[in-house]
Amino acid sequence: MTLALDGAAQDLLFRAAHTAHAFTDEPVTDEQLRAVYDLVKYGPTAFNQSPLRITLVRSPEARERLVAQLSEGNRAKTAAAPLTAIVSVDLGFHERLPELLPHAPGLKDQFFSELPVRERTGTFNAAIQLGYLIVGIRAAGLAAGPMTGFDAEGINKEFFGDGRRKVLAVVNIGRPGPDSYRPRSPRLAYEDVVTTV
Repeated sequence: MTLALDGAAQDLLFRAAHTAHAFTDEPVTDEQLRAVYDLVKYGPTAFNQSPLRITLVRSPEARERLVAQLSEGNRAKTAAAPLTAIVSVDLGFHERLPELLPHAPGLKDQFFSELPVRERTGTFNAAIQLGYLIVGIRAAGLAAGPMTGFDAEGINKEFFGDGRRKVLAVVNIGRPGPDSYRPRSPRLAYEDVVTTV
């Protein structure tokens, strides 16, 4: 069986796409990001919980505050990126479940009343949504540079103060520049990953 997507789309989303380390100075607009979100919001999460939240870092002051929380190797490329997003999990996602899962209004209190459960399931499902977001950015003809090299406690305090949101990743977004990509690293073969029982 072949894939339904044509080869060009497969390349755009996966084969030719890399983590970007440099970008042109072309701005990334709110309209572009809205189009990305309006596509990827349909990706599934458990109970449709949708715990991912995105903070777009646009002002120079906010960029300085963020860069100060990054590991040394991530600072220059983030300072130069046209747009940076802080991707976080909202640990209060359960408050929206009656709206997002109207046929099961009691689920909010039945399964998600305890914070440790929300932390575990919310973080897992927000990480899935982060994957959708990266593919959506690529679908828009943009490149993504996701990073986890940062002081999470520092970012949480600096940007989310209330403890309800927790950073998962920082993602630089823009049009790839001439030196955006490093050589692609190897990937595991199907036989190394898939087991039939």
